[in-house]
Amino acid sequence: MLTFNKRTNKLEPEEYHFELQDVSEPNLYRDIFSFTDVPKICFNSEIVPMNPPDELWITDTTFRDGQQAMDPFTVEQIVQLYKFMNKLGGPKGIIRQTEFFLYSEKDRKAVRKCQELGFEFPHITSWIRAVKSDFHLVKEMGLKETGILTSCSDYHIFLKLKKTRRQALDMYVDIVKSALTEGIIPRCHFEDITRADYYGFVIPFARELMKLSKEAKMPVKIRACDTLGFGVSYPGAAMPRNVNGIIHGLVHYAGVPSEWIEWHGHNDFYRALSNATNAWLYGCCGINATLLAIGERTGNTPVEALAIEYAALRGTVNGMDLSVITDIANYFKEELGYNIPPNQPFVGANFNMTKAGIHADGLLKEEEIYNVFDTMTILNRPPEVAITDRAGLAGIAYWYNTQLQKLKDAEKKLDKNDPALLQIKEEIDGMFKDGRSTSMSHEEMRALAAKYLPQYV
Repeated sequence: MLTFNKRTNKLEPEEYHFELQDVSEPNLYRDIFSFTDVPKICFNSEIVPMNPPDELWITDTTFRDGQQAMDPFTVEQIVQLYKFMNKLGGPKGIIRQTEFFLYSEKDRKAVRKCQELGFEFPHITSWIRAVKSDFHLVKEMGLKETGILTSCSDYHIFLKLKKTRRQALDMYVDIVKSALTEGIIPRCHFEDITRADYYGFVIPFARELMKLSKEAKMPVKIRACDTLGFGVSYPGAAMPRNVNGIIHGLVHYAGVPSEWIEWHGHNDFYRALSNATNAWLYGCCGINATLLAIGERTGNTPVEALAIEYAALRGTVNGMDLSVITDIANYFKEELGYNIPPNQPFVGANFNMTKAGIHADGLLKEEEIYNVFDTMTILNRPPEVAITDRAGLAGIAYWYNTQLQKLKDAEKKLDKNDPALLQIKEEIDGMFKDGRSTSMSHEEMRALAAKYLPQYV
């Protein structure tokens, strides 16, 4: 039978018939995941086409997955972070949704406070267990969508749930039917998809969900969860680890609209961002992420990195306010007491800071030489120089030209050969000769300015 695929605008044979493979023993892919070795990456050289959807967006799980890795946020903190997301994502909703727990009174109060703000974006959704009794919580909060845990690897089905694939699928289908009956859009979290039997369970399950959606005339969404970060996006990588193939198959074999697919990845193997970007490129509209990549173990894909990646891929910020990334980082440090790794891109203390004198000299001559982009304009964050015995005269000159207001406003800046800077450098070098090992603080640098450059203080 031939059908016309509106997404690819091609006439295609309907030749794939995926049925549930209800095996008696779990398929744990021991040749790949032996557990006593580093998981192996194998290839079958099957290349799927890149097929980015019309729209890309970010969904947030800071208040669900992210919060599981931190001290619980207060209601006030959740509201403030929600405000930041609204401003960062902009009026077009590049940050489209954020999900909440609903189990405690504090959780529900936070939802109500965020609802009272009246923002269109991010849409507020929830996450519940795969039990019917939890739907009353969703209804009580007036939410239109909820996430439901539907684990799909045999590790979870056989070893955790102690069920067969047929029993698991029937249980999941039953709970999804209940959601649709309640008028709630179900978002099925395909937990551990990168260790699941893709053609024997994932695709048959997804096809069942699309049948339910068609009958109910309501969306049934799928979140593909790379729970342990096993996903890879190398062209030609074999299933079940191939991110590109996972997304392609959900769209092409299971008929899931791109708008109903999210990718949720973890960073256990340093692949969270690259896998997420490839999920976008191969047909997934939504990438699920957390602010500053907080989350279990190594964390999630960072919201702020996806915002930058969106602008890079689409050539526009499309209404986003990227300067809010710096506001969020400051809030995490100052209000939440969160220790941001100094080398974390976009938000870490060392992101646009140099400690090498030769680099500082380049910044002094032309910022573009050693800064990734205009961080002041885009992130409201000027490049910085850490002053040590290696910063040199150029580093000291750059520090004062960018940190002292009178010099920032002056048309003519201090030259690195200014005699006063030589005196300052000699004093700094003396400290390090005497055993100092930490960089100079802002207060110490200003004290030296008061001593040697009083006209600018």
